[in-house]
Amino acid sequence: MADFKPGDPTRPPESALTRRDFIKGVIAAGAVSSTGYLLRASQLGAQVSAPESVERLVTLTVNGQQRHVDVMKQETLLVTLRYKLGLTGSKMGCDRSECGACTVLIDDVPHYSCSVLTHTVRGKNIQTIEGLASADGTLHPVQQGVIDEQGFQCAFCMPGFLMATVGFLKTNPNPTRAKLAHGISGNLCRCQDYDKILAAMMKGAENLRKVNHV
Repeated sequence: MADFKPGDPTRPPESALTRRDFIKGVIAAGAVSSTGYLLRASQLGAQVSAPESVERLVTLTVNGQQRHVDVMKQETLLVTLRYKLGLTGSKMGCDRSECGACTVLIDDVPHYSCSVLTHTVRGKNIQTIEGLASADGTLHPVQQGVIDEQGFQCAFCMPGFLMATVGFLKTNPNPTRAKLAHGISGNLCRCQDYDKILAAMMKGAENLRKVNHV
């Protein structure tokens, strides 16, 4: 490092850069760098998908209707239903396949929609709580059972229980109380009102048998 003497004409001028100016410069440089990164990311996202990549624009059959939606490859069906299609009846509870609040029917089989990737259900029939009632507003027999028995307290878990019960009754329309309890045991109630819930589901099963003359 050169040793300059006072008054030496070759001595560089004293720096006027303060610590505050230095920090401002670092922040500004970071902002420019981030902007460039985001711009590159958006450009990459606009490129045509690779031949073997998952297509983002998919067509789903939900409650008997064809719905076109743009989904990410890692997007779950629950996210698509709630935030893309506006079907908020399926609840986001644990979001890790434990509580059952997000249960929907896929080809008549109950599934936790929080653990199903949306792009895997193309070509399948998806039914949510919004699709249970008839077009004229008549409640599904299991929904009517809830009203008959006043089966829930806060009802946050109700859509999941209803869908799980409807799915179970498709394979066993005349279950015992114990069998129905086992069949929908994958659903949890944070109010722990299981006795009233089970009574309502059993009443729903009875209503359904009357409608189907079973």
